[in-house]
Amino acid sequence: MPKPRILLADDHTLIVEAFTKLLEPQFQVVGSAADGRALLQKASDLRPDVILLDLSMPVLNGFEAGERLKKLLPNTKLVVLTMTEDVDVAAELLDTWASAFLLKKSASEELVRAIQQVLKGKVFLTSHMARAMEDKFAQGPRISRERALTSRQREVLQLLAEGRTMKEAAHVLNVTPRTVAFHKYKIMEEFELKTNSDLLRFAMKQRLIP
Repeated sequence: MPKPRILLADDHTLIVEAFTKLLEPQFQVVGSAADGRALLQKASDLRPDVILLDLSMPVLNGFEAGERLKKLLPNTKLVVLTMTEDVDVAAELLDTWASAFLLKKSASEELVRAIQQVLKGKVFLTSHMARAMEDKFAQGPRISRERALTSRQREVLQLLAEGRTMKEAAHVLNVTPRTVAFHKYKIMEEFELKTNSDLLRFAMKQRLIP
């Protein structure tokens, strides 16, 4: 029986190497990606059984990449592996596109077990956050009253918040700098942001950058 195929997505080479060494005895690591856009391309080409992805990736973060991967490869299991110990984030992702949510400080045995569980169609949550998650579900769903950014606005905002110029962001998105400028100032107008510092803080609040 062939080994399940795993794709890794993290912008830290040492982490990718460590996970590859950990997983290869039981799984086939078919590749890795250092940013969200590279992940989308490699996932489309390789069509793995499981994707391990970090949330804080450059160019396109794990939140956006995960949503797109769920639509692109609905049968592929998405395992979040992050430093973010936020119950709201875990609840949101498990409810939308993730099959497992683990912390990078989790034991290596837990990661292997999580992959085995999601391959069986089950959901896995790291033991570090399980009790907090139970309390969260007991409180019922939280209704968000914030206006939502469009997908394109989130892309533009992340790239600008990462320090790219409008011309550089336009190149990544394959649009004109004028289009990037339009989205930037539309965001600033809609959310009453006055300066680039306000824009940066807003991007952090939106979890587009660490």
